[in-house]
Amino acid sequence: MPKAPVLEPHRPSSIAFPLLAAILFLFFVSASVPSPLFVVFQGRWGFSPGMLTVAFSIYSLVLLVTLLVAGSLSDHLGRKPVIVAALAIQVASMALFLTADGIGGLLAARIVQGLSMGVVNGALSAAVIEAASPARKALGSLLTSISPLAGLATGAFITGALLGITDKAEVWAFGLLGGLFCLGAATVVLIPETASPVPGLLRSMVPSVHVAQSARDDFRRGLPLLLAIWALCGFIIALGPSLLRTVFGISSGLLNGATVAVLCGAGTVSPLMLRGLPPGRMAVVGMAAVTAGVGLLLTSIGTGALALFFVGGALAGAGLGASFSGLIQSLVPLTPLHERAELFAAIFLITYLSLSVPPIAAGFAVPLTGFLGTTQAYLGAVLVVSAIATVLQWLPSRSRGAPA
Repeated sequence: MPKAPVLEPHRPSSIAFPLLAAILFLFFVSASVPSPLFVVFQGRWGFSPGMLTVAFSIYSLVLLVTLLVAGSLSDHLGRKPVIVAALAIQVASMALFLTADGIGGLLAARIVQGLSMGVVNGALSAAVIEAASPARKALGSLLTSISPLAGLATGAFITGALLGITDKAEVWAFGLLGGLFCLGAATVVLIPETASPVPGLLRSMVPSVHVAQSARDDFRRGLPLLLAIWALCGFIIALGPSLLRTVFGISSGLLNGATVAVLCGAGTVSPLMLRGLPPGRMAVVGMAAVTAGVGLLLTSIGTGALALFFVGGALAGAGLGASFSGLIQSLVPLTPLHERAELFAAIFLITYLSLSVPPIAAGFAVPLTGFLGTTQAYLGAVLVVSAIATVLQWLPSRSRGAPA
């Protein structure tokens, strides 16, 4: 990913800021709407657990590649054209979901959805902040930081609720989203551009992942943190509903959505509750919570205690949000301004690989070791990596004399 150019600011629009923030949130809602439906589609079309995880993870892999290649398009073409194009692509993905009649159609829909998100992620996040008035810049930054987990929690919960009240949940979910994305595209056309394009389009499409020397040690220490939290998140989003059915014997659309909503919702709230902590301490507290939460998840699976499963998910989710926020806040000040885009490219690389590759491996391991054995082995590995990450985040604080 290229170094971020300095774009000419435009006068903020009072309508553009809330509109763009709502569209950003809606993109993340759409990312998790399919999650509670995967197990429904699996029962309907008869594909394997491995293909279920591929259907989830291919979105992240396509998003990652698109982000690295086309993540800076809006710097050179303008925010509006890229956002409108991404909204149109998202409408196409909703149409593919609605017309899918097998695993092939589901994969096609997820690929197109990942392409749309990869194109728009940076453009829309930047546009939200640029559209905010000076007095609302901090609010813009806050909204862009909490939208991912808040949107994921909301999307999964809405679909779960729809599954509880109608047998046409996918029609309502994808149809409504398609309509909202069409409306979003029509309204974005009417608002002012938030930044002036700069030259260098072709050069920007050469992927570049780099971490500044000044932040490299802290980034390396953060690798187990990123691996643990996003591997856990990927597993719960992809296989959480299957886990409820197989381990706890529960087939409930509402609870399918709740497995994701609890994890991601807690991750949204925890950084706000812990914002008074120094970033390093927030990361330590977060990883300790992830470790404890995964331990509770394992205990709940071994004992069949459903309530404990959701308590563990909430604790792990709170730790996920806090540790990720703490790591980001620790790394950004160590990185020169002109190298921060490449820092985030490196973070996204680890994040999306951790979110997608381990769940795929777990899905294909199910026929060999069984769902229960695979789940216990997977969560056991996450527990070990989480404990290592906790220690690695704690040692620098201890060496500086800051109690964690």
